[in-house]
Amino acid sequence: MTFGARMLKTGIAVTLALYLSLWLDLAPSVIAAVAAIFAMQPSIYRSWRYFLEQLQTNTLGAVIAMLAGYFFSSEPIAVGLVCILVIMICLKLNMGDTIGLTLVTVISVMEASGQWDFALNRFSLSIIGIISAFLINVLVIPPKPKQQLYGQIHSIFDQMSLLLRTSITDEMKENIFRDEKNKLEGDIRALSDKYVLFEEEHKKLKRNSFNESRHLVVYKQMLHALEKGREVLETIEDHYFQSERISDTDQDFIVEIEMLTKFHEHILLKFDHKLKPNTTEALLMEESSDEFIKGTLKHYIEQEGKGSYRLAIVAASMYDYGLQLNRLNRLVDNNHRYDEDKEETKSNFGRWRNWINKRRKK
Repeated sequence: MTFGARMLKTGIAVTLALYLSLWLDLAPSVIAAVAAIFAMQPSIYRSWRYFLEQLQTNTLGAVIAMLAGYFFSSEPIAVGLVCILVIMICLKLNMGDTIGLTLVTVISVMEASGQWDFALNRFSLSIIGIISAFLINVLVIPPKPKQQLYGQIHSIFDQMSLLLRTSITDEMKENIFRDEKNKLEGDIRALSDKYVLFEEEHKKLKRNSFNESRHLVVYKQMLHALEKGREVLETIEDHYFQSERISDTDQDFIVEIEMLTKFHEHILLKFDHKLKPNTTEALLMEESSDEFIKGTLKHYIEQEGKGSYRLAIVAASMYDYGLQLNRLNRLVDNNHRYDEDKEETKSNFGRWRNWINKRRKK
């Protein structure tokens, strides 16, 4: 785990919860601090959803714990049975994420053994922690999954392209290559989780526009293209070096990998508005990649022998990667075309409005 905004905000939320507990003269304030730690979420939507769910399950858990404490006191077996009951209720309500903090509330309330004022004190501390985490998450460096997603895509591509370009040349040390490959797999999983947050916010928050919907489709395809690139690495490791090859085979595959990674980089730069859409170079890369992979794939399928089949598998994986890049390229071009049409419409509307204003002045 790396240091980030969520770690910082967790510390601030804990501090706020402790100060609010002292200000309201509620003790022990450590319950509020624990609640703030549990309640810190990676997105604004999840913070709001977690806040509502915790409000429901904590209230229900506190009521059950209060009644159980009144009738059974704070006997250990009673506490355990109530915890089991509360877990079952949370799961039945599809609020499994709230179980940890709800159990903290249940145990602290049952300690009251039926004393309403004491139980209310414990419940209030949990709510203070939840509210503190929610406010800090919204007000202090609010999560921005879209920007984080875009930055991670570029970083992961740089890492993956290096591994792809050195996978066949075998230039990188084996232990370094293995560590970087494992890191790449972990980073792609983290990127997938970040995309889920972005998609979740887009679908649940009504303020998102059609423009956000288009970007959602593009980012999903970017993630898919990275996953296909990683699969090429896996296929090369599993099949390429176990095959029998002629002297020119390595060079042919190296050239194609260079073409694919360059095409991938070209698309990302184009999406970032650093390159023009529908350029001749992009079309040439798309066509040459398609022709080479099809020819290579057909060549090794027609040949007999285990080594040829292994090379055909590698070529098929590269072909799949190229197909996803072609689809991503079209999506990015369509995205640019929509932006250009939108700007042209605005420009025409501006000219029309100026003409109307001039006519009115006359």
